[in-house]
Amino acid sequence: MSAREVGRVVIVTGASAGVGRAVAKRFAQAGDRVGLIARDQAALEAVRQELVQAGAAKVALAAVDVADANAVVAAAQALHAELGPVDVWINDAMETVFSPLTRMSAEEFRRVTEVTYLGFVHGTMAALKAMRPRGHGRIVQIGSALAYRGIPLQSAYCGAKHAIRGFTDSVRTELLHEKTGVTVTMVQLPAVNTPQFDWARVHMDHQPRPMGQPIEPVVVADAVFKAAAGTWREYWLGWSTVQTIIANILCPGALDRFLAREAVAGQQTDEPVQASRRDNLERPLGPLHRTRGRFTQEAADHAVLIPAPLARLGAVSVGALACFSLGMAIQALGRKTRR
Repeated sequence: MSAREVGRVVIVTGASAGVGRAVAKRFAQAGDRVGLIARDQAALEAVRQELVQAGAAKVALAAVDVADANAVVAAAQALHAELGPVDVWINDAMETVFSPLTRMSAEEFRRVTEVTYLGFVHGTMAALKAMRPRGHGRIVQIGSALAYRGIPLQSAYCGAKHAIRGFTDSVRTELLHEKTGVTVTMVQLPAVNTPQFDWARVHMDHQPRPMGQPIEPVVVADAVFKAAAGTWREYWLGWSTVQTIIANILCPGALDRFLAREAVAGQQTDEPVQASRRDNLERPLGPLHRTRGRFTQEAADHAVLIPAPLARLGAVSVGALACFSLGMAIQALGRKTRR
């Protein structure tokens, strides 16, 4: 049986819940062979069963922490041995702490950075080690509008997403210099209805919530599936992502003031944080491993996916047209005044 007949080999980090779990299922539905990486062995076993039922040609798993570089490389080698050469590697594992910086510890900030940023670095290193000898493969980095625009209460997460974007740009140029067939893309997301709002560490008075209307993880999964087969260097998912990135380019100071006014309350519900709240920053929180979060009633089940270069071109074109129209109006007003 050929590789095409049994599907691609796709590795997903952060695969036990949320976006990673939805993405893994989407590739399973296409008949691909899927490798799962996350910390919780029991959660991964549950995902394995879900993917087999969804149509995966084969599923393998590795229960490791992506903050451990050696463990990620060993996991990649084990998954390669069981599934075959990797075609697509998707970095998704993340942690966040909802907190003003002044209430965070250095250890908490470091942990978010080690998982959300260095986890992507470690995954990319492992992917390249597997892909470069064959000159073939596609790496997909799960990003965020917050890779362009930091917001209050998530300084560690925003910093990590910014770092991923810079890291990915650097790696992309190296691959282009090599003239290899290995490519890397980044998919920038809006808020997503995942369990992170139930298990992230919190130093706020009220329970966290997505900023604005979230989308469902299955929408992200469809977008990542398309990006993995695409050729664009970056994709923006959802109009809120486009608006946030473009607004930050055009008027960052105004966006500073808007977020200072709206984004603190906008990321909190009316429900107080209970003293008994548990989090998954240092260790998995088993009972909450699921795909969706608790904001399904308000979450959107669709979102536009736009290649970032086209979105930028559109914004520049609209801006140029607006400037041209304004110039013409000023000229017309000047002629009328001279009369």
